[in-house]
Amino acid sequence: MTEIFTQNQELLWILTVFLDLGFAILCYRLFGRTGLYGVVIFSLLLANIMGPKLTVVWGLQTSMGVILYSSIFFATDLLSEKYGQKEAQKAVMLGFFVSVALVVMTQISMLYLPSTLPQTSVFARSVHEATVTLFDYTPRFVFGSLLAYLISQSFDVWVFHKIRNATNGRYLWLRNTGSTLLSQAIDTLIYGLVVWWGLVDLVTALQLAGAKYIFKFVIAVVDTPFIYLACRWKVRPEPSSGRTA
Repeated sequence: MTEIFTQNQELLWILTVFLDLGFAILCYRLFGRTGLYGVVIFSLLLANIMGPKLTVVWGLQTSMGVILYSSIFFATDLLSEKYGQKEAQKAVMLGFFVSVALVVMTQISMLYLPSTLPQTSVFARSVHEATVTLFDYTPRFVFGSLLAYLISQSFDVWVFHKIRNATNGRYLWLRNTGSTLLSQAIDTLIYGLVVWWGLVDLVTALQLAGAKYIFKFVIAVVDTPFIYLACRWKVRPEPSSGRTA
């Protein structure tokens, strides 16, 4: 199985997209609104951790972050559709807070020196170096990622409801796909300009962004059947957290 996917990266990409969206919809099925909050947080953290991993699919360079990030838009769109704009925006802000906390705590963790005890020094040093490689974010990357996330996700929630109101609640496919494609374009453009422009020239930065947007475009279309399926489910109401006198 490993050999099959190693030699067929396109097949692996398709499987990854369906697994990512499948776990998201299953989380909603099992845990309702709380599950969608979990999807936003999990997908955002996973995308940040795996984001620097670059690969080539169908001749285009992309990152794991692009693949794993898209279920966040699915989750916020489903929150918007089922629970309203305020709940979706709350998930966006929760994801933003967790991202900031992740950056702060990982930077603090890297200040700890690896163990020098003879029994564990080699292992500790290798883990420390791997951790530094993975989490030693540049200020440009941190600022670009957080800015792109906050603006694009907030826009996604806003435009989703604009389309919903303009169509009187019809055409779920239009507000789901339309809001995701527009907000993903904003996310890609901001990230490309803030993170890449300066490291490479403007044309190259836009080319890198454009290649990534192709994958985002395909995923935005693929997730439409998933949101239709989720909206047909009757999820058990969550118990009230309030206490009676």
